[in-house]
Amino acid sequence: MDGIIPLYKERGMTSFDCIRRLRNLLKTKKIGHSGTLDPSVDGVLPICVGAATKVVPYLMASGKVYQGELLIGKATETEDLDGAVIETAKVSHAITNTTIQDAMNKLTGQVRQQPPMYSAVKVHGKRLYEYARAGETVERPVRTVQVDSFQLLRTKFDEKTQSQRVTFRVACGKGTYIRTLVVALARQLGFPGTMSSLTRIKSGGFTLEDTLSLDDVQNALASQSLSKLIFPLDAVFSDYPHVVLTTDQWHYMQHGSWFKSSELDTNAETVALVYNNQVKAIYHIDADGQNYKPQTMLRLN
Repeated sequence: MDGIIPLYKERGMTSFDCIRRLRNLLKTKKIGHSGTLDPSVDGVLPICVGAATKVVPYLMASGKVYQGELLIGKATETEDLDGAVIETAKVSHAITNTTIQDAMNKLTGQVRQQPPMYSAVKVHGKRLYEYARAGETVERPVRTVQVDSFQLLRTKFDEKTQSQRVTFRVACGKGTYIRTLVVALARQLGFPGTMSSLTRIKSGGFTLEDTLSLDDVQNALASQSLSKLIFPLDAVFSDYPHVVLTTDQWHYMQHGSWFKSSELDTNAETVALVYNNQVKAIYHIDADGQNYKPQTMLRLN
């Protein structure tokens, strides 16, 4: 079986839990996912099966959209509700929508982030959470991530607890830590904060409406209908310029040949080469703008 399953990952499961379950269900080890979700986060987790594992890098590079909640007035060691509280502060009066959105706007575009200690980023061959669990500290790399939009959906001030909750939506590039982003937002507003909820609502072009649960996959296998629900790997390249190959060009492509830009009649940087109604390869133009060269060979038959 080859294709993409836009899986709905439930809270309480790791991304690898999902992979392990699917390997058992589908009787194959050739499965990969396109971006880990923390156990406390639910939402869209595209799963690539068989030959579709070749498109994992493209899915990972595609934009993602999250919706979640920030709790202002409390900080934890993990930047979410899983960790111990390390700081509190009273929010004595409601922070206005305008103030919050203005702070969000300052955290869009290219943003510098330092990954949290409780994360899977590797430093000196060990993941940061391994250092954190051992009570060790280590210098963490600072990275630049892309935040396309950071939007306030609603907010609620709680006078009794003197805290405020902010519901937000973020569209971002790969490697963005939403926990770290919303904690930075709280700091911009002058308070400690922690992410209290998060759902990935879009990834790799797939939305929550496209997703299947693990039970859905199991039931579809039992009724032999999974092939009707799984997406072909071509779906990843629906937004790419498509070039339909002639028979001769197809034969050349099977041998990894380059193509002159004039042969493909396009000026796009990256194109999907199509033959017999299937995306066969992804080609990218060279630095001189003269030749298209193979970037990923997807199907050679």
